Amino acid sequence: MAAENSATEANQPLSRETLHQPLTLPCGAVLKNRLAKAALTEGLADAANNPTVAHQRLYERWARGGAALVLTGNVQVDRRYLERPGNIVIEDRQAIEALRALAAAGTSEDTHLWMQISHAGRQTTGLINTEPVGPSAIPLAMPKAFRSRFGTPRALTEAEILDIIQRFSLAATVALEAGFTGVEVHAAHGYLLSEFLSPRANTRTDRWGGSLENRARLLLAVIGAIRQAVGPGFPIGVKLNSSDFQKGGFNHADCLQVVAWLNEAGVDLLEISGGNYEQPVLMGFSGLEPVYDEQVRDSTKLREGYFLDYAARVRQVARMPVMVTGGLRSAVVMTQALAQDDCQLIGMGRPFCVMPDLPRRLLDGTLDQAPTPEKTLRYGPGFLGPNSKNDLIRLINNFSTQAWFCMQLIRMGQGQDPDPGMSLMRAMARYEYFERRCAKAVLQRLQPAA
Repeated sequence: MAAENSATEANQPLSRETLHQPLTLPCGAVLKNRLAKAALTEGLADAANNPTVAHQRLYERWARGGAALVLTGNVQVDRRYLERPGNIVIEDRQAIEALRALAAAGTSEDTHLWMQISHAGRQTTGLINTEPVGPSAIPLAMPKAFRSRFGTPRALTEAEILDIIQRFSLAATVALEAGFTGVEVHAAHGYLLSEFLSPRANTRTDRWGGSLENRARLLLAVIGAIRQAVGPGFPIGVKLNSSDFQKGGFNHADCLQVVAWLNEAGVDLLEISGGNYEQPVLMGFSGLEPVYDEQVRDSTKLREGYFLDYAARVRQVARMPVMVTGGLRSAVVMTQALAQDDCQLIGMGRPFCVMPDLPRRLLDGTLDQAPTPEKTLRYGPGFLGPNSKNDLIRLINNFSTQAWFCMQLIRMGQGQDPDPGMSLMRAMARYEYFERRCAKAVLQRLQPAA
């Protein structure tokens, strides 16, 4: 009967008022509506990896755009292991004033601004460090032309793992002190906590590897340390893969078990996503192997929300609200997902790169469909198209598309409007220049004085 009711609801015209409904989190915090800006890497930090005025411009623009929740891009807990040279890093309180300025800009109009805290693990950029760390010494499986971007990791020691737990706790404490209204622990997309969850990346034989219980130990310890540090009233979110979509990796059954453990950990919001650098389904692309998951259904392959079917199954286990991010673009599907209780919050990322006031337009009815520039991006002369069967070319296409969106954020941080007409080749060239210039500044600062 419940399934019949859901099907009936899906076929009925649904009121957009569903998007306007506030959401009360377990800790008591209230989100003003059901739309969220998912985390997007900005790369706007200075040579000391501190927030800048560019961050303030960007996040004030998003805060005024109507979203209930805005998540920052990766804020790293260790400056040796960065996802990008321009990441914000928190290892102490020395940048507290810059963080307060960012928090003030991003919380205007009753907007929640949560700091996404992360450790890049083996997905550390080679521009900063050619010897990253991970649960085990297993490198990313990338074509030869891309291997220089990511070094071979060394396995973390027990002492280093314990230090990482405290680094996450410190970052969350600083976020609270600076005026952020919550934190999200990044345990997805192949970064360090996600690597520990994956039996492909984690082949340890100590208490941090082997069984799923052991592989999840670090994530649960991080959440426990944060909750102890920030108290019961400060929101803690977790970003978790529904699956890595790799044979022998973290799968959907593993996800459901981890969610059951998170129920007991004091988590206020669970964001469901999927994939990693090797299998970038989070960006709508396949990787270097077939997309794998033993529970995938045709509807998952066809519908606009990449992970919506998975989120609906997670909802059967989760006692905290669930946010789903990835591919959702139409007001109709968003409204149906909320009405059918497949999720309680809609996350979007890429559309905010070209339309920072997207939530306001969806809420007031002036827009029915979020922009999808990735479907019409212009490839430069001689550049092979996005459907190439060549692994290297497909990866170049994936990274150049990511670069295009990153350059839109950089433009907004500089006080400019997005440039939807920018070609992929131009974006990739500008992105590479920007990243290398940032990396040079960061490395020069780290060099000991003569």
